[in-house]
Amino acid sequence: MNINKMVMIGILFLVLMNSCSKSKLDEINTDPNKLTEENYDPNSLLAHAQLNYANLGYYQLLYQSTMMQLLASTYNYYNNGDKYINAGSFTDYQGRIFDEGYTDASHIREMQRLARLKDPALNQNLIAIGDIMFVLILQRITDTYGDVPYTQAVKAMEGIKYPVYDRQEVIYNQMLLDLEVATAQLDNNKPGPTADLFYKGDIDKWRKFGYSLMLKIAMRLTKVDPEKAKIWTEKAAGKTFTSNNDNAILITDASSFNSQNGSSLALRTYSDYLEVRWSKTLIDQLRNTNDPRLGVIGEVPNDGLAKSADQNLTGNTDASVQLGLPNGYDLQGGATDISRAPDYPGGTGSGSDFAPLGKYSRPRTGVYLKLGGPIFILSYAETEFLLAEAKVRGWNVTGTAKSHYTNGLTGGIESLTQLDPLAAVDANRLNTFVNQNPLDDSNTENALSAINTQYWITTGTTFNFIEAWLNWKRSDYPKLVPVNYRGNVTNGTIPRRMIYLSTEILNNPQNYRDAVTRISGGDVLTSRVWWDR
Repeated sequence: MNINKMVMIGILFLVLMNSCSKSKLDEINTDPNKLTEENYDPNSLLAHAQLNYANLGYYQLLYQSTMMQLLASTYNYYNNGDKYINAGSFTDYQGRIFDEGYTDASHIREMQRLARLKDPALNQNLIAIGDIMFVLILQRITDTYGDVPYTQAVKAMEGIKYPVYDRQEVIYNQMLLDLEVATAQLDNNKPGPTADLFYKGDIDKWRKFGYSLMLKIAMRLTKVDPEKAKIWTEKAAGKTFTSNNDNAILITDASSFNSQNGSSLALRTYSDYLEVRWSKTLIDQLRNTNDPRLGVIGEVPNDGLAKSADQNLTGNTDASVQLGLPNGYDLQGGATDISRAPDYPGGTGSGSDFAPLGKYSRPRTGVYLKLGGPIFILSYAETEFLLAEAKVRGWNVTGTAKSHYTNGLTGGIESLTQLDPLAAVDANRLNTFVNQNPLDDSNTENALSAINTQYWITTGTTFNFIEAWLNWKRSDYPKLVPVNYRGNVTNGTIPRRMIYLSTEILNNPQNYRDAVTRISGGDVLTSRVWWDR
């Protein structure tokens, strides 16, 4: 369905409604076939918010994918994340999660308003799922920037045009409480949403999602408030995802440009297809541990520029030839040209057909670049790794740290088939790898490193780059070595937050300034959010 068209029709009608007086409207003969507040289906707003929340494309590619050394690129606009440089006008992408996130949140609140207007009892599940979605959206916003509007967010219809930026500590307290109430309100005896792109209205899966999100939120607090993290983790434990069947995944629509997979669309751009590769950090990690994912996630292009650019030609997926591109290099011919990198393998082809990155592994086209490909929101593997960490910390979670780690490792590898069957790992190879790599929980730091390195691999290989970054900030694993490219704006350190949306200084000046004064170091990439100590 054309989600954008449905939503725009509904919003246009509501604008017209608000611009006319009731007495005038009463004088007009109403066409019963046209949309009104009473007959507009709020479910379509849920689908719209879900699609926009999930489908980030460049919003995560230009920064988080390369900052986390999951991808690497020599192309100029990827310098923002690959080399921590403010490249041209692309710095505007730093504020997109803020901008787009509050748009999504406004759709959720409007959905809930219309649902209550129609029948609050009948729409109980839709309203509760709206609260869960609101928390999901706002967590990503606050984790990216720090203090942001929450309690007064998207309340313009209530007269709040200049929302206060809540302290992140307050936001986290409220998110956990809101999530607990919303999840408890889910009722299997009442109708589910009819335009749900995550679970197709399955209330049992939404309940698991609510507790899995609660677990993720709780575990974000391990640095700053471990006691609260423990309380809420123990509350969620035992109610989270139980298999990959519970994974929250959004399937995009290749037939509609506005609903195509944004990351796939971006990486199919000519420059991106030629110059975005898996990072050396990730490929080396997989190779050094004999990880079977190495043979399914990457492909080395065919020789020569023309064949490298041909998206219809399958590359070489043999694990033995996979090679990661080191972050921090370019194609400018100077000291940081990729040809000067240690162990540069050389390019392929010659003359005008020369491909300087021709021997480096790109994300496998048939797996990652499908225009109707799936987008991971939250996975069973992530929850199992978090439960493994909770157990390592000595918290009251059923099962053992080793069993949760094994579940996470197995689930993460098997979940690749949800991207595409091409990414299936042979069961015997998978079991051998998992059995040969049990969690050593005899040393806490080693265990935390192993768990969160696997979390990084899992979120990276499912293209959930923002979550890879956020959990890296929380856990400090894996131990990434930053690049120090000339002209970088972070003094050679990996960014810890994004800069607020630039228009906030004009649209909400006082509250923006108040929030900035509370940031140690100011509104810059190197400052840290409250929970990132």
